[in-house]
Amino acid sequence: MSSTAGQVIKCRAAVAWEAGKPLVIEEVEVAPPQANEVRIKILFNALCHSDLYYWEAKTGAVDLIVETKMSFILQGFTPLFPRILGHEAGGMVESVGEGVTELKPGDHVLPCFTGECGDCRHCKSEESNLCETLRFNTDRGVMLNDGKTRFTKNGQPIYHFLGTSTFSEYTVVHVGCLAKINPAAPLDKVCVLSCGVSTGMGATLNVAKPEKGQSVAVFGLGAVGLAACEGARMAGAGRIIGVDLNPGRFSVAKIFGVTEFVNPKDHDKPVQEVIAEMTDGGVDRAVECTGSFHAMIQAFECVHDGWGVAVLVGVPSNDDAFKTHPLNFLNERTLKGTAFGNYKPRTDLPTQVEKYMNKELELDKFITHSVAFSEINKAFDYMQKGQSIRCIIRMDA
Repeated sequence: MSSTAGQVIKCRAAVAWEAGKPLVIEEVEVAPPQANEVRIKILFNALCHSDLYYWEAKTGAVDLIVETKMSFILQGFTPLFPRILGHEAGGMVESVGEGVTELKPGDHVLPCFTGECGDCRHCKSEESNLCETLRFNTDRGVMLNDGKTRFTKNGQPIYHFLGTSTFSEYTVVHVGCLAKINPAAPLDKVCVLSCGVSTGMGATLNVAKPEKGQSVAVFGLGAVGLAACEGARMAGAGRIIGVDLNPGRFSVAKIFGVTEFVNPKDHDKPVQEVIAEMTDGGVDRAVECTGSFHAMIQAFECVHDGWGVAVLVGVPSNDDAFKTHPLNFLNERTLKGTAFGNYKPRTDLPTQVEKYMNKELELDKFITHSVAFSEINKAFDYMQKGQSIRCIIRMDA
């Protein structure tokens, strides 16, 4: 057992006290884990756009990494402060609560914003990763066990985020949201698998499933879109067409296998028509990673009839509506959605880590910046300015 097991731990955390205001490094108290909970020491974080979005607490469509199911979208948006953000991270188990048998102190883990209880219908199904108990929820700021937080500062509760709150040197997470991984894996690299990279890559490899030599269009070349491009490259796609309104993203996208670029602003016709002309009737697969319902329609309408498949990844605004002619379906085009790239976190993330260790998976090229925990606001600045794909935050500095 850890020497601190069962005790309150005082540590540094980056607290978001107000929407859009710089995070403040504070000393907070982290309570021991309760039943089915694990307290972990966070060693590295990667800043994800979702952290930025919920820190800004604005409304509207955004290039998020969590997608599809209407139950996700209709949760609404409830700004919740003070809060400890962070969900893309790697760490080590410090202590475990009652009933936890899968993990022990010292185990290396990746926390995940969506879980895998192992017992519900979704977890038992090979077709779903949407755990009924631990499904993604942005509004919940407390633990499931007792409806309370595990973070306080001078007696004031500080809310959780996505059940992970990794912008703290120690955090408490439900055991079903932790993937045990190879301790030899570098946490400053594989931590990016716990959210955005897996979402984009899985959208292509697990859902769109392009065959070798086929064409793939990816809408949105942010971190998730680049991961979708990387998935297409890994699948052996013959053509990978990147679609984005920002031409500055095109040169970087080449590193991830993109062979051609389309900026909708450069054309006087709908981009789906442009792509159809480029590809003799449409691409074989399309992956949408923007959250714009316009891009969702374009992605669907640019796939070839008879066999084309479009996959939606981005989250639209609550009031958005997807409109297309029914003949697009009758002409045998397929539209799908995905959450976390259809990966089951506890089952599949360890396998992804092993692929990285075996040099079957490239992660380093997603990491463009690194900052000390004490300078975490620099990471937010890099992302707001569009300068970073993934910025690693070193928790020991």
